[in-house]
Amino acid sequence: MLEMLSTLENINVSVEAGEIGQLADGTEILAQCQSTAIAMGNDLELRGKKGAHFVYMLEEYCENVYQLSLFMNDKREYKRWTDKIRDQLSEVRDAILYGLEDKTEIVFLPYKASMWDSLESVWLAAKDDENIEAYVVPIPYFDKNPDGSFGRMYYEGDEYPEYVPIVPWEEYDMKARRPDMVFIHNPYDNWNSVTSVHPYYYAGNLKTYVEKLIYIPYFVLGEIKPDNQEAIDKIKHFCFLPGILYADTVIVQSESMRQIYIEEYMEASRKNGIFTDRKLIEDKILGTGSPKFDKVLQTGKTQESIPERWMEIIQKPGGGRKKIILYNTGISALLDYGENMLNKMEKVFQIFKKHQEELVLWWRPHPLLSDTIRAMRPWLWDKYNQLTETYRTEGGIYDDTPDVDRAIVVSDAYYGDNSSLVQLYQATKKPVLIQKIDTT
Repeated sequence: MLEMLSTLENINVSVEAGEIGQLADGTEILAQCQSTAIAMGNDLELRGKKGAHFVYMLEEYCENVYQLSLFMNDKREYKRWTDKIRDQLSEVRDAILYGLEDKTEIVFLPYKASMWDSLESVWLAAKDDENIEAYVVPIPYFDKNPDGSFGRMYYEGDEYPEYVPIVPWEEYDMKARRPDMVFIHNPYDNWNSVTSVHPYYYAGNLKTYVEKLIYIPYFVLGEIKPDNQEAIDKIKHFCFLPGILYADTVIVQSESMRQIYIEEYMEASRKNGIFTDRKLIEDKILGTGSPKFDKVLQTGKTQESIPERWMEIIQKPGGGRKKIILYNTGISALLDYGENMLNKMEKVFQIFKKHQEELVLWWRPHPLLSDTIRAMRPWLWDKYNQLTETYRTEGGIYDDTPDVDRAIVVSDAYYGDNSSLVQLYQATKKPVLIQKIDTT
């Protein structure tokens, strides 16, 4: 804005010298000055009440430029208006320099509310910093049909905790505001065959509008030693994705995982014929930890947020509470084992039903499990849907809410697939048992 203001001041110097008035297109030049002031005003208007005073000053400037254009051939009036404009531009400069807070604008772009915990602790720190303007802008996402086309659109902006102020995605103009930092937790762009965030929010597009793009994975992985290539091969696809390619900074869960990301990124670059400076990748990827761990460790054990119908399942008839087992089913097991996975789930439900006087099964399927089955294993959908309905009808807790931390904190032990949820659960020091699909 100061550069634009300097342009207006320089033009006014020429106006005072009489140079503009002698030009055939002098009036057009003054009109361009008005357009520049309007552009500045539009930018300031985005700041709400803080920019209102500046907008008023620029509106006055535009009016004064108009008055000047009426007296191009009247030397006395011409000088009066150029003097007035010079003083006014000086006031605008002082106002911008000393009256406009130059805060860092940071935007968080979650898409699924259940994955907000991967960004929340960063947002909490940002919102409490007086030098930062932090905005949470949940973005829409789509199912993908088997042919890769977009299906239904989803928007979960009303599913975030009450203490998180939400800005509707239609109201935050990324192109106009050009924030200093943007945090994302979805790295796939169009590389995912199950879901896609709105293409406007693909990392490649965001990078054209933002000074610094930061990617934090929505998941945590089991810790792997950098020399365990067999284990690394199972997760290396996470290390080379659009979100990582375009991000200025990538924050992963540990220093060990950082080394794996660096090596696998470099290897994937070589295979794809992309020249990559190793030093740039080493500087880009940081192993400072996942906010998901922060969220779990900061969440207290409470019954206040548990729905009443769930509490009726948890409480024993004579008083006291049953043991709660968190049952987690992921995507990988379903894709690897297909119908055998569904048979395993059915067996688990039957066993816990027999022991429902003492035990409660708290089933939390992966948030994208249903979408994955419909998109990639459609022939399993009817059986999975029937299994789900039977389980819910027979009184088990079915948790498809965004609040995964509640399930982790309230439950007494973990049973299920070896997914990213295991790493979070282990942080609580409570028992963890991984299910084997081929064992009943």
